[in-house]
Amino acid sequence: MSSLPHSTTLPALQQPPWADDGVVDEVERRLAGLPPLTTPGEIMMLRDRLAAVARGSALVLQGGDCVERFEESASGTVRRKVRQLYDLSALMRDRAGLPVVTVGRMAGQYAKPRTAPMERAPHGELVPSFRGEAVNSFVADLRLRTPDPWRMITAYNCARLVLDTVRETWHEGPPGLDPVFVSHELLLLPYERALRRGVATTAHLASTHFGWIGERTRDPGGAHVELMRSTGNPVGVKLGPGVTPWDALELVAMLNPERIPGRLTFIVRMGADLITEALPSIIRKVRDADAPVVWLCDPMHGNTFSTTDGIKTRSLPIILREIEQFVHVVSKNGGWPGGLHLEMTPDPVTECTPLLPGQGVPEFPDYRSACDPRLNAEQAVMAVEMFLSARAQIRKE
Repeated sequence: MSSLPHSTTLPALQQPPWADDGVVDEVERRLAGLPPLTTPGEIMMLRDRLAAVARGSALVLQGGDCVERFEESASGTVRRKVRQLYDLSALMRDRAGLPVVTVGRMAGQYAKPRTAPMERAPHGELVPSFRGEAVNSFVADLRLRTPDPWRMITAYNCARLVLDTVRETWHEGPPGLDPVFVSHELLLLPYERALRRGVATTAHLASTHFGWIGERTRDPGGAHVELMRSTGNPVGVKLGPGVTPWDALELVAMLNPERIPGRLTFIVRMGADLITEALPSIIRKVRDADAPVVWLCDPMHGNTFSTTDGIKTRSLPIILREIEQFVHVVSKNGGWPGGLHLEMTPDPVTECTPLLPGQGVPEFPDYRSACDPRLNAEQAVMAVEMFLSARAQIRKE
């Protein structure tokens, strides 16, 4: 059962404007009575694998959809996503000559933070923003966009289906690769609290193997950090360009005071124009504090822009540039560039453009994402190859 009480004092950012708190409480009680989705053994296995990355003897590939859809829980769809992860991890392992930890953005990525509470529907009506299918519908209808806490039950059931398929692939993956673990952003506090299992030092978050706290919810004094402070899962924190070295050290003190390798991952999402200025002092401060952090590059979220038609996209050349800069900055400041965190799909979508901003008019003949633009299969390979090439260049210098 959930053992983290509702807090009236800690700020809980990016929570949906639920209409009835009593219904939310009832949904949380029902979720707390359902079986755990992940096991302590699986969670500790992942933490052990990430410990090798923190020590500089392994790499990580984390990737998947920006936001999962309930309709994509079918086995065939999940298997295609897992196959993409395995293929990219095998490429990374073979080229780098190192073990690779594979983590999917799946089996729980059903909720998204949003900058604006409302958005304009295609037909002109102002409707609540889409916050992921655990909250409201992708269909831009006023009634369907009203946050519905019962959707968290559906999210749990879909996550269970996805995990069942992922576990089936654990015996089918390429030789020499560990199983694919699952992850999602820790956003909806009623959902995460309900799936917290155990007590005191044995507590774990049974909603996933690895959860990350987003750039908008990483307040060290907030409810999201407090939730993960009292659980044993590996945890990630997104770091945007506004993070200071002291912010990073405070997060280390809150989330990994015992300096356990594999416990804490910093996922850097600063943007190609800011990373070389913002990141070096953070790397050095964390290094000097002897904190065993896994450093991952998220080259997606700091590089999003909208076209004149209002379509969100990302420029592939800028994504590749941030990956290259990440490897150089982390390496030259005493850290280990641990890997990549990508929004991607095996589908042949056209959501990220090969053009630079202002370089012509981007075309999107196959845009399927329910939220942010993803790399297609070919582009994801290019991202991994850039990471590997940058590592090889550093080794030569």
